[in-house]
Amino acid sequence: MSESKTGQGVRGEDEVVDLCRDLIRIDTSNYGDHSGPGERAAAEYVAEKLAEVGLEPKIIESHRGRASTVARIEGEDPSKPALLIHGHTDVVPANAEDWTHHPFSGEVADGCVWGRGAVDMKDMDAMTLAVVRDRLRSGRKPPRDIVLAFLADEEAGGTYGARYLVDKHRDLFDGVTEAIGEVGGFSFTVNENLRLYLVETAQKGMHWMRLTVEGTAGHGSMTNDDNAITELCEAVGRLGRHQWPVRVTKTVRSFLDELSDALGTPLDPEDMDGTLAKLGGIAKMVGATLRNSAAPTMLGAGYKVNVIPGQATAHVDGRFLPGYEQEFLADLDRILGPRVKREDVHGDKALETSFDGALVDAMQLALRAEDPIARAVPYMLSGGTDAKSFDDLGIRCFGFAPLQLPPELDFAGMFHGVDERVPVDGLKFGVRVLDRFIDAC
Repeated sequence: MSESKTGQGVRGEDEVVDLCRDLIRIDTSNYGDHSGPGERAAAEYVAEKLAEVGLEPKIIESHRGRASTVARIEGEDPSKPALLIHGHTDVVPANAEDWTHHPFSGEVADGCVWGRGAVDMKDMDAMTLAVVRDRLRSGRKPPRDIVLAFLADEEAGGTYGARYLVDKHRDLFDGVTEAIGEVGGFSFTVNENLRLYLVETAQKGMHWMRLTVEGTAGHGSMTNDDNAITELCEAVGRLGRHQWPVRVTKTVRSFLDELSDALGTPLDPEDMDGTLAKLGGIAKMVGATLRNSAAPTMLGAGYKVNVIPGQATAHVDGRFLPGYEQEFLADLDRILGPRVKREDVHGDKALETSFDGALVDAMQLALRAEDPIARAVPYMLSGGTDAKSFDDLGIRCFGFAPLQLPPELDFAGMFHGVDERVPVDGLKFGVRVLDRFIDAC
């Protein structure tokens, strides 16, 4: 057993892998309803690990099995504004037959921890637990209060997790002014002298929507010029093939400027092919932040092969850039046409903050202390996180879950993908960076 910094027990680096494996083994698959196992078991696991080091965590259940865990760590100066560190414990479903290692086994192989949630985001949950447990065991208080939130339901919009806590238990976040969460702080190796760490300062808004077309029902053998399926499929086809115009936001402009400087070559957002070709494994993630988008994801119609149904439906995952929601909706209606009824299934705002201030300085310092060739840069997330809910409390949110990654690892492609995995060394790096970050912030 390794010793902590004060000789008291296991260090955070030494237990982060086991914590991550334990969390992955708890199936918290979120199917978008209440049909999954829920997050209660994970909430209880987290609460137990926090209680072991002297905290008094609260488990809050918004619906049977849909539980989140929240705790507050007293800082050296409680008069200072508090920091929120948040993560979600739910994961998207996984089909074990598609995976090299079972998605809920937490297998360690080829230098990585494998499993659903390894990067989204039980890695950050484990790093947070490891750092907090180490600090509390060794009696190292943070400079200011820290609120920890391990949340349910992020993968379905946060209704039963962050949104529920913000609406029903906002006192838990009293005094919090800033937050860090998922999908940021990961590395992109430019060359042997420079590694960029992408810190999320913005994210696209969302309109998850249902499209409906009403038509004339009838016998499949007869002519029907009012077939709802035909009308809907044509509209969905137009939408799926639409080339949305490039819109360069403040965050994307800053990212491209930073990357251009790092690469020593101009990057033109109007030349998508040329720009993305230089971004390697993060091209998909960055490319999606240059445009609004609307991806058809589900189709439904009919109940028998010889019956033309009177209604057809589709679901679309729509995402809009900060400042471009109204343009997005207007373009959407124009593309779909008057026959298609559009209604939101779930919607949420876009976010954008500036890349400056003491918290950003703390990120830079912590990263450089562990990686001398590190350089933090702002970027926009094409998806959404629980930050959208916490923004309603006036909390300034960043994505900062630090990981140093091997250049060949397709990190962006593993979000909701097959064979999700996180490097063991990356987890240990993240623990060290988060520990330094807490000291500096």
